[in-house]
Amino acid sequence: MLLPGRLLASLYIYTFLSVLIPGWLVSAYAQPLSKTSSASKFELVETTISDIHQAFRTGSLTSEQLVKAYIERIQTYDQPTKLNSIILVNPEALATARALDVEFKKTGKLRPLHGVPIIIKDNFNTKGLQTTGGSIALKGFVPTEDAWQVRKLREAGAIILAKSNMAEWAFTPMHSQSSMTGETLNPYNLAYVPAGSSGGTAAAVAANFGAVGLGSDTGNSIRGPSSHNALAGFRTSLGLVSRYGIIPLYSRNDVGGPMCRTVEDAVRLLEVTAGYDPKDPITKNSQGKVPKNYTQYLRKDGLKGARIGVLRQVSDKAIHPEIKQLFDRAIADMTRSGAQIIDVTISDFDSLRANQWCAEFRTDIETYLRTFVKRDSLKTLEDIIRVGGYSDIVHDRLTYQQTHTGRPTHPEIPCGDAFTDPLRIAFRNAIEAEMDRLHVDALIYPSWNYPPALIGDAKGYKGDNSQLIAPATGQPAFTIPMGYTTGNLPAGIQFLGRMFDEPTLIRLTYGYEQATHHRVSPKQFVAIGQ
Repeated sequence: MLLPGRLLASLYIYTFLSVLIPGWLVSAYAQPLSKTSSASKFELVETTISDIHQAFRTGSLTSEQLVKAYIERIQTYDQPTKLNSIILVNPEALATARALDVEFKKTGKLRPLHGVPIIIKDNFNTKGLQTTGGSIALKGFVPTEDAWQVRKLREAGAIILAKSNMAEWAFTPMHSQSSMTGETLNPYNLAYVPAGSSGGTAAAVAANFGAVGLGSDTGNSIRGPSSHNALAGFRTSLGLVSRYGIIPLYSRNDVGGPMCRTVEDAVRLLEVTAGYDPKDPITKNSQGKVPKNYTQYLRKDGLKGARIGVLRQVSDKAIHPEIKQLFDRAIADMTRSGAQIIDVTISDFDSLRANQWCAEFRTDIETYLRTFVKRDSLKTLEDIIRVGGYSDIVHDRLTYQQTHTGRPTHPEIPCGDAFTDPLRIAFRNAIEAEMDRLHVDALIYPSWNYPPALIGDAKGYKGDNSQLIAPATGQPAFTIPMGYTTGNLPAGIQFLGRMFDEPTLIRLTYGYEQATHHRVSPKQFVAIGQ
């Protein structure tokens, strides 16, 4: 029997409360740490990189203890609650943690991400760990080298804790379903989606299964799930961070980046991954544009004297009343923090953003298969279709890519990158010219104009604003929490900046975060609401 949406939601919430909350309320902190008196005081839930490193320095925590604590949380909560955010846990994580503890004891020095456990979306090549893009077609594929970002994180001392679930082949922003693990739910309310395609990373980080996370974003997939899970999600300028070793969707738009509980933690991940990589030629555009460090822009008074442009063409279009209320409050909070608010209108906005997408999955995925997978039985898009997938959506997307390439209209216009494509350049120039004319530091709008959709409700997918500008223009766009709607559902606000002007976005988003502190962990928020 099919249940009405509200009743189904109530049953999901009841399951969430009866199964998930008791453990999190009885022990909000890491249970394994109680085995040693010095470590038992460390608060795992909502901890930050700075907290972890401070605990290492005082001797109240080791990386081994931290990894054990996160693994226990994954085992206790992920599958039992059907959150379903993790595909696999790294069996070498504890050994890596022990080695990093020995290194710190010997040298007395901490690397930038020393001993920090990270959740990696399953489309990043991870040496020695299965990497599938959420598809059974790649089941058993173990890369022999890391993706650029994964390598940089390891060099900085991070521990690859687990690979997270995702929308298969990153095909949809609506939800995160895969033929490897099934469907990921939203930890704030299990009746709702975490968005896609990086929903596994978002749900896992939001539920405190790891310290920080890494996702990828073609049109929405870092910012959408981050918004739905009360996280800071960074889509950086195209060309700032290498995509080498990430399973592509459309490489002309793909970006990989941080999904974290705080802006500061996201900045710390960006800081060790930004820069030129000869294996991803588009990163040559970042040369001379990467500052010595990004943490210098973390200013609590970052909104003071700022000029913030409100893009009403986005924020006022078909918006849910609760999201509008949160957005209006965000504007008021920025004003109180010393920012000046300016309404912005982009001339010919709809025509400029039209015809920007290009279907290039076949070329991109076959290049990936040839370069990394090297299986005789898996060389073409047709081979992937033969293996099959999780859902009709995946099948339909795969078969569409068989016969569709290039632009849907005016296919004679080449599909170039953000620095060569005339349509993309024109769109970006129009945005930045108006920003320059009005002397605004960034543009803001809700990351979604509607709350998350119910599981299984395709019609509930509404108001996804992340697709509208940054993927085409290549500009950086960061989302951070701006509050919650009915049902304990998070909402995010997005800041769009000029190309390679991440420093300004860091200053503004950190200033807003510190002025509002909207981020609350799922267990704390649900408990308070009862």
